[in-house]
Parts: sequence; C-alpha cells; structure tokens
Amino acid sequence: MCVVAKKLAVIGAGLMGSGIAQVSAQAGWDVVLRDVTDEALRRGTDGIRASYEKFVSKGKLEAEEAERALGRITTTTDLDAAADADVVVEAVFEKIEVKREIFRALDELVKDDTILASNTSAIPITKIAAATRRPERVVGTHFFSPVPMMGLCELVRGHKTSDETLAAAREFAEGVGKTCIVVNRDVAGFVTTRLISALVVEAAKLYESGVATAEDIDTACKLGFGHAMGPLATADLTGVDILLHATDNIYTESQDEKFAPPEIMRRMVDAGDIGRKSGEGFYRY
Repeated sequence: MCVVAKKLAVIGAGLMGSGIAQVSAQAGWDVVLRDVTDEALRRGTDGIRASYEKFVSKGKLEAEEAERALGRITTTTDLDAAADADVVVEAVFEKIEVKREIFRALDELVKDDTILASNTSAIPITKIAAATRRPERVVGTHFFSPVPMMGLCELVRGHKTSDETLAAAREFAEGVGKTCIVVNRDVAGFVTTRLISALVVEAAKLYESGVATAEDIDTACKLGFGHAMGPLATADLTGVDILLHATDNIYTESQDEKFAPPEIMRRMVDAGDIGRKSGEGFYRY
C-alpha cells in the first residue's frame, strides 16, 4: 500500500491499461484512466468492476475495499488530466509513432519530476524517450496480462534513464504488488518478449511444417520443461496479432532470423484468427 496517496495517469483503457489502473487503485493510488472514446473507457471500467467482483466472490478482497478502489478511479478522454500526475503509464497499441506522439504531448503537460513510463513489450525505450526533452525521466514498466493475476513487472532502462527514475519505477511497481526484474540494456524485446517470441516463432514453424500438432508442441513444453502453458496456447491468450507485432519489432531492430515470424502467423492475423479474443487461433475456443 502507498503510505501517501499519489496520482497515477494511465493512458489507454484496454486490457493492460485497465489492469494497471485496477491494481494501482487497490494499492491506494488515485488513478485517472484516459482513452480516446467514452466507449473504450466504459469497457475498461466494466472490466475492472467485474475483476473486483470476482476477487470479492472468491474471498480474496473485501467488498468495501473493492468499492473504495473503484472510487479512486476516474476516467477521461482529455490528456490534460495527466498534468498533475506523479507517474504516467502509457499502455496503448504497440506502434512507435503512436507512443512517440503521446510522449511528446505528455512532455509538454506534466510536472518536471513526473515519471513517464511505457508498458511496451518490445519497442526500445530510448526511441520513445527521444520524443521528449526529459529522456532521463522515461522508463519501461512492462506489466504482464492479466495484470491483477501476474506477479512480474519488467523495468527497462532507456539509454538515458536515470538511477532515480529507475528507483521510482521500482517503488511504484513493487507498491502495487509486483516483483521486478531490471533490463539494463535497451534491446528490442527486452528479456521476456525476446524469450517468448523466439519460442513462439519456433513452435509456430514446427506446427506450420507439420512436424507436430499444436497440442503436442504445447504438451512437450509443459511436461518436458515445466512450463505452466505451452507457447501456442500462450500466443492465443496474448493475441497472435500482439505477438506478431512484437516479433516484427524485434526482428526489425535485430535482423536476427530467429525472430522472423513464419507466414502462418501473418495469415492467421489476416484472417482474424488471433486467439481467444476472436474464438480461434492455434486452438478453437
């Protein structure tokens, strides 16, 4: 819990942004959740409310605590609402042009000592920070989905991220209940996305070439390596489209062939078969 209530602005009310807002409000932060449409905000807050209700029904959260947390979250379509935030976490689509535009605008709005964080899973923080005049205050805070359930936060240093900023980001992430790892060198994909991307790409190639079924590939990883979930089921849960963007970003930066997505992933995305959220991916749901 935060000793003194501080203000957090979360930019993007999708699955990741709403999850970050949820755990932060529960930890005592006053949260403003911003998206470009009222409908996106409604979906985000509905998801937060449903998640709190699930925790209450399982006895993991008191109903009064859930109501207090919900009361700490306000929504807006106005980016100016982030002006007095102590920490801003951007959680929008993985397009560097979109992220740089947001950070450029935030740079003009927020306080001098505000921490500007990106929830990107693959885009180098240095490239995002370069859109601001304060790259030393920009850091990566890569949460994992679903945020209320997953215990990890990957902290990423940009080329100019200061020790003070990294320490503040760690304090924030640990304060909302996460265990942190630190990525000291700003390589595309950081640690976790490089690992899962390489595994998913190879698994998809094995599946594409008929070496084994999706079920058997995933079973091999679960029983052979002790993974909680196989790589193709993970792709479906995360979204084949999301992983395709991530692997493309890493491949573009590194030119390492092990990150080159196989054709089947592109065709699945073209067809809309992007995993659980569409009802079909490597598996049917």
